[in-house]
Amino acid sequence: MSTNTEKQAPLLQVIDLHTSFKTDKGEVKAVNGVSYTLEAGRSLGIVGESGSGKSVSAYSIMQILDGNGHITQGKVLFKGEDITNYSAKQMEDFRGKHCSMIFQDPMTSLNPVYTVGNQITEAIRTHNKNVSQKEADEKAREMLELVGINEAGRRLKQYPHELSGGMRQRVMIAMALVSEPSILIADEPTTALDVTIQAQILELMMDLQKKLGMAIIIVTHDLGVIAQMSDEIVVMYGGRICERGTAEDIFYNPCHEYTKGLLRSIPSASNMKKKLVPIAGSPINLLNMPEGCAFCARCDAAMKVCLKQVPPELRIDDTHLASCWINVRDKKYREEALA
Repeated sequence: MSTNTEKQAPLLQVIDLHTSFKTDKGEVKAVNGVSYTLEAGRSLGIVGESGSGKSVSAYSIMQILDGNGHITQGKVLFKGEDITNYSAKQMEDFRGKHCSMIFQDPMTSLNPVYTVGNQITEAIRTHNKNVSQKEADEKAREMLELVGINEAGRRLKQYPHELSGGMRQRVMIAMALVSEPSILIADEPTTALDVTIQAQILELMMDLQKKLGMAIIIVTHDLGVIAQMSDEIVVMYGGRICERGTAEDIFYNPCHEYTKGLLRSIPSASNMKKKLVPIAGSPINLLNMPEGCAFCARCDAAMKVCLKQVPPELRIDDTHLASCWINVRDKKYREEALA
């Protein structure tokens, strides 16, 4: 029997998610046992280089994978209900109404032959059949104003090519939010924009999150982008999570060699006069995954165990976890020293 004191299920739980793509050369294991939790109103940043599986994990939640892609194992729970078992119709309702997504290139996401207003009102009426065209037009205007587009009435009559990159991305955000979803997934939302506009878009997303109370998953290769807006950061490599924690954990106490490599390879105030150090080697071949740690072939600190066994996720402190054999070794030495 349920009681008022019973703990509510998290908004979103990804549990041991595996996603693969069938190709002529074999099975590409893009996501290999990813798990994370997103609470209502919180922000989760997923970071990693191209091919790390970060975008595929997000597409798996929305079930918008290419035709050769499929979830092979695991669960995606929305308010405790496994949406991987949803029918096509249920997923249509889930997308937009409960979870929306914005993509990195708004020019390819918006239809060039329809006006901005036409595309926003279509999104509104798709999820609410009872809304009249007049009501949809008014809602579209309100949404453009909400995302900071001036002269909203005039913009609704314009085509995507008539707007700047920053404005097109704001239109995409407006379309994603028309049904007031609980979750917004942003896949590289600022990559195609210049630095000044990037800052404006990130500030807009944080502002809208406060106003609307939605949860955000932001997927990016740029640690600087997620530092300012994520309650938790997940670092991915080779389809696996190698480290997770708060921004302070990740930036000031990185405990996985891949995370350390990412931080060494980006410019900051502390290394302006130093030569940036790239991560050595080539990205992992997902067709031929190693037995052990996915990063071991590129890691200067790799040990024999790294080649043969996948490292367990070790808790560093209350908010910080990392999957690296070095942490396991150091913990063992600490325990032996205290014994």
